[in-house]
Amino acid sequence: RPDPLGQVLVIALLGSLTYGIIEAPAAGWRSPLILGCAVVAVAAFVGLLIHEPRCEEPLIDLRFFRSAPFSGSTVIAISAFAGLAGFLFLNTLYLQDVRGLSALHAGLYMLPMAGLTVLFAPLAGRLVGSRGPRICLLIAGVAMASSGLLFALFEAETSNPLLFTGYMLFGLGFGMVNAPITNTAVSGMPRSQAGVAAAIASTSRQTGGTLGVAVIGSVLAAGLANGSDFSGAAQPAWWIITICGLVVLIVGAATSGAWARATAERTARTLEESVGAATTTTGSPRG
Repeated sequence: RPDPLGQVLVIALLGSLTYGIIEAPAAGWRSPLILGCAVVAVAAFVGLLIHEPRCEEPLIDLRFFRSAPFSGSTVIAISAFAGLAGFLFLNTLYLQDVRGLSALHAGLYMLPMAGLTVLFAPLAGRLVGSRGPRICLLIAGVAMASSGLLFALFEAETSNPLLFTGYMLFGLGFGMVNAPITNTAVSGMPRSQAGVAAAIASTSRQTGGTLGVAVIGSVLAAGLANGSDFSGAAQPAWWIITICGLVVLIVGAATSGAWARATAERTARTLEESVGAATTTTGSPRG
């Protein structure tokens, strides 16, 4: 069933958070507008924590987050797609506004990243199917973080060999991360909840992309407003992308082991018992 209050709270949370991040460099972090956005975001988040457990058919069943693989997949999806969105945002601006390339030529420059993503995505799916998600997540985290470090420490955008190396590393990492996100999201979930779990993972991807552009754009705008050139203004943003890769690595390692699988099994039993109790009471499963 629809959960209109839950939907409104999620919209208020993500909308106010994103708008506040984007407008903060111009308005000031302590301005009434930004503080108001922060208050709305916090209130909406608290409202979700209070409302969702009390809703018979919630938009987001918070019990899912008792599963370490599911919680990990949410964090990994947000981090990986925030890193991707920020990576594309920075490189598109640099190639066109600093190097003066056309949109077509800028796109051709970034083909190595896209090509490796296309190449490694199906390989990651096979590897997850045969060996589980852990190896893919570790490779993805190392590759994405290494790419960010090339730009943060060595200004890879100023040297074509380093630039293309950074593109290839990021394409490899991003190609490896998608399959394990979905796998870990549904890991251990009962069949009746697998679709919802996968949908939340998909929503986390879109949320990460939105926040990535908002945060990276805000950091870059603040640096340029202070008089830095593009490379100097972008350096903090590249560190953020590096951190996104490290989050994929660390959270992936922490939520793909035996302990994490045990939490997924406990969560699945809880959800199955809940569905079974609802079936006994009403004669048909809820949802």
